[in-house]
Amino acid sequence: MLEARPVVPRKGLRMDRLSTIRVEDLVKTYGDVEAVRGIGFEVGEGEVFGFLGPNGAGKSTTIKILCTLAEPTGGAAGVAGYDVVRGRSQVRRNIGLVFQEPTLDNYLTAEQNLAFHGELYGMRRADLRARIDEVLEMVGLADRRRDRVQTFSGGMRRRLEIARGLLHSPRVLFLDEPTIGLDPQTRASIWEYVARLRDAEGITVFATTHYMEEAENCDRVAIMNAGRIAVIGTPAELRAGIGQDRVSIRTEDDAAALDLLGRDFGLEAAVHDGAVTVSVPDGAAFVPRLFRELAVSISTVSVTRPSLDDVFMAYTGTTIADAEGKAGAR
Repeated sequence: MLEARPVVPRKGLRMDRLSTIRVEDLVKTYGDVEAVRGIGFEVGEGEVFGFLGPNGAGKSTTIKILCTLAEPTGGAAGVAGYDVVRGRSQVRRNIGLVFQEPTLDNYLTAEQNLAFHGELYGMRRADLRARIDEVLEMVGLADRRRDRVQTFSGGMRRRLEIARGLLHSPRVLFLDEPTIGLDPQTRASIWEYVARLRDAEGITVFATTHYMEEAENCDRVAIMNAGRIAVIGTPAELRAGIGQDRVSIRTEDDAAALDLLGRDFGLEAAVHDGAVTVSVPDGAAFVPRLFRELAVSISTVSVTRPSLDDVFMAYTGTTIADAEGKAGAR
C-alpha cells in the first residue's frame, strides 16, 4: 500500500523566460492513492502541448494543479510566470479553462454566457462588448449569439466554451478532454478551431486527451500512464523512435504462419484484429521476401507506419484501451 506523502516545503519555482508552464517533481496523493508520481516537463510559449493517456492516468489531476484547483502534495509547478500555490490569483488571471463536463448555462444565450464570465473576471464593459464580438467571430458563432445554449449542438457548445476560455485574453488555454463525447467529425472540427485560435491569439494550449488521433494535432506530446510520464516528444519523433513498420497478413493457416515467422524469419508474430502481425524496420522491403519464403498462402497484406498507439504500447507495455480497462477494474 502506498504511503501518503507529506506536503513538501515550498521554495517557489523559478520560471524560464521562454517557458509558459514548468513542472518539477510534481506529486499528488489522495489518501493511499498516488495519482501523480513525480513528473516534470516544460511547455514553451505559443506551443500546443498534449497530455496523452488513458482515463485514470493522472492527466486531469495534473491539469487541476496547474489551474490552481488542487494543491500538489509535493514538487512544484508554475504557469505564466507564477507559482501555482504562492501566486494562485495571478495564475488564474492568466489562464482559460475548458472542463471535461459542460459548464454553460443552457437557459442563457451565447452572448449572455460570455458576458457573465467577463464580469466575473472584472473586464470593463466597453472592452467586454468588443471582446465578445471578437471571440464569437473566432469560433464561428457570431450569427447564434442571441440563441439559447440549449438549442446548440454538442460541437457548438464546445466552441462556445473555448470562446469563453479565451474571452479575458489568457496566456494559457487549458483543454481537459475538450472533445469527449463528440463524434469523430466534430472532434476534428474542434481541433481545427484550436489551431486557428492559437495562431490568432498567440497563446499556449495545454490539452489532455485519450484519443490518439487528437494527439497528432499537438506540437509535442507527453505520454502518461499510471501517474508517470513515459516519454515526451513531437508526434513524428515519438513514432520515429520506435523505428518499426507493422506488417499484417491474412493467411489460410494463421497458426502455421505464426510458427514459420518465428522459426524461419526470427520474428515475434501475433494475431491482432484477425490478422497475423509482425514489426520490421522496413515493411515495404520485407513484403516481397514474405511472399517468396513464407510457406503459407497469403490472401492480403498491409503495411502501416508506427502510430502513437504503437508508441504508447512500446513505452508502457499496454494499449490505452487495456490501461483504461485495468483502471476501471480497480
